[in-house]
Amino acid sequence: MNVFWFIPSHGDGRYLGSAEGARTVDHDYIRQIAQAADRLGYHGVLVPTGKACEDAWIAAASLIPVTRRLKFLVAVRPGLMSPSAAARMAATFDRFSDGRLLVNVVTGGDPHELAGDGIFLSHEERYEQTDEFMTVWRRLMQGEQVTYNGKHVRTEDSQLLFPPLQKPYPPVYFGGSSPAAQSIAAEHVDFYLTWGEPIEDVANKIAEVRAQAEKKGRQVRFGIRLHVIVRETEQEAWAAANRLISRLDDDTIAEAQSILARYDSVGQRRMSELHKGDRSALVIAPNLWAGIGLARGGAGTALVGSAEAVAARMREYFELGIETFVLSGYPHLEEAYRAAELLFPLLPVKSHEPLAPHGSLEAVGELIAYNKPPRKVTGPQAGTGGTLHERAK
Repeated sequence: MNVFWFIPSHGDGRYLGSAEGARTVDHDYIRQIAQAADRLGYHGVLVPTGKACEDAWIAAASLIPVTRRLKFLVAVRPGLMSPSAAARMAATFDRFSDGRLLVNVVTGGDPHELAGDGIFLSHEERYEQTDEFMTVWRRLMQGEQVTYNGKHVRTEDSQLLFPPLQKPYPPVYFGGSSPAAQSIAAEHVDFYLTWGEPIEDVANKIAEVRAQAEKKGRQVRFGIRLHVIVRETEQEAWAAANRLISRLDDDTIAEAQSILARYDSVGQRRMSELHKGDRSALVIAPNLWAGIGLARGGAGTALVGSAEAVAARMREYFELGIETFVLSGYPHLEEAYRAAELLFPLLPVKSHEPLAPHGSLEAVGELIAYNKPPRKVTGPQAGTGGTLHERAK
């Protein structure tokens, strides 16, 4: 498994739908989260995009010099930039970060937001544009000189003079639940991402994209975007989930669902249908909870439970073919530590060894009475206590 964390450049806090416990998300804060993810051994971080977020490319670029191994999954938005401009940005970032860029292609699903950015295409037309964009972008990144005359994209003798470090180009990620989106995935991308749905629904998506890719002579790998609320016991985890939405009132939920209903995104519709705005029907599968989708667009589900239960659910997705897990939790700084410490020892995580502080001794925890190291954790309790380093042994 490759496990990613999330940079909450649109806001963070302890409660959904409330300013109580909210945090100022400035550069100092996202740097803390990125450095925590780097130190803990996460494979990378997803940097979100959209009008509610800080610019993804500037935010990610600012984190290159303050991290050492972390990869950055950064959005390219067809329609907001030309393929050639996107290719130059990606190639520069990849070289300047020593090959730490991953590209997230986002077609967009909110017509109101898209109109504000000057995009007035229908759902199907946006995917036509994405297809043309990716055709040109991929050829440029591989060093071709491109002349292309499409319905939405036109270019003459376009060329990328400074190539990316990763060959043939940084890995491309993409999500979308519509037939048009799945066709794009089969044709152009390396990783197809789904939001967190029940296991049988995810299995169906994987089978469809895999079959389409095979017809084109390609292979696509798979990932999933989920929140996570993991604790040492089931009771603690579900209490934390309920606490997260405890400040949400019915009016706020109704307002959020009204805004999300205007989206023409099939994936967003599937997220909303999981709970239908009803806070009494949020457990939609074992340890899969749709409470976050009451107020949040996009990824609206969380794995909730003890470390053992959440790890078991992740292994079920893994057995389907999901190898990339993009996780998040509120607040994102603390939950980055909690998820890594509780889950990584229980999973086949492909991660770097946690970074040790320069010149430090082995991390052992606080000394008992200032004299004696705490005991090592072994046996059945190794996944639920102690430090990450101790339990990883």
